[in-house]
Amino acid sequence: MPRLLNLWLGLLTTLPAGNIAVYNYSVKLIRILLIIVGLILAGQVGNRLISGILRPDRIPGNWGESRIKTMRGLVRSLLRYALYFVGAIMILPTSVLAGAGILGLAIGFGAQSLVKDVITGFFILFEDQFAVGDYVTVSGVTGTVEDIGLRVSKIRESTGELHIVSNGEIRQVTNMARGAMGVLVEVSVPYKQDLDEATAVIEAAAGRVADANRSVVLEDPRVLGVSSFGEAGVILQVFAKVKPMQQWAFGRLLRRAIKEALDAAGIATSSPHL
Repeated sequence: MPRLLNLWLGLLTTLPAGNIAVYNYSVKLIRILLIIVGLILAGQVGNRLISGILRPDRIPGNWGESRIKTMRGLVRSLLRYALYFVGAIMILPTSVLAGAGILGLAIGFGAQSLVKDVITGFFILFEDQFAVGDYVTVSGVTGTVEDIGLRVSKIRESTGELHIVSNGEIRQVTNMARGAMGVLVEVSVPYKQDLDEATAVIEAAAGRVADANRSVVLEDPRVLGVSSFGEAGVILQVFAKVKPMQQWAFGRLLRRAIKEALDAAGIATSSPHL
């Protein structure tokens, strides 16, 4: 590369004096191209270093894979913005940078939101509020976290929509992928039905579902009792605890098993009446 550059500069020096402007522009163009190539190479090397260093086996403490992925995204985002800044400093002329300083003073107040987004992004990571792969509700959006950057977080809904949320706009986080998750199922039985019999049938069905899914059950389902009186019948509540992200699937299995058990026992489902 240096030899080719010297050859190119040698050819340019043979140009007539009237073409000195072409020479100057050529030198500037080569300089800009070399800076861009250098920044691209620096970004690739930096990304490889980040992937090699930020690994669960190289970071002390209890850092899960999802939190490691989150930290990688933040560090890569920081590297990308740093390279943009360095490239602008090296490419733009001094006069432009001086003007940019005046312009920066003028838009300084507008940049407060950007600073707020960046600071919030760091706190999301270090406080471990949520990580890549978690199922959360933030800013009215519910979905799986795909990426957390310095400025924005990307949330994908179950139906496929991708929401990009500014970190500074996140006021409350509901994380449904941490700790034991509760499963609450409500069963309506007729008013004339013997509640002890219905409770026994429901508990037996719930126990079979728990035995078949022992790997995800943290607390066996149990009938809490009568929660309310509805128009169709008495409402019984069944509660269990399962591993994160398993609450919806287990709830569906539990409802199906209870319905089939009630039908087999001859306990009719409730119907509205006056």
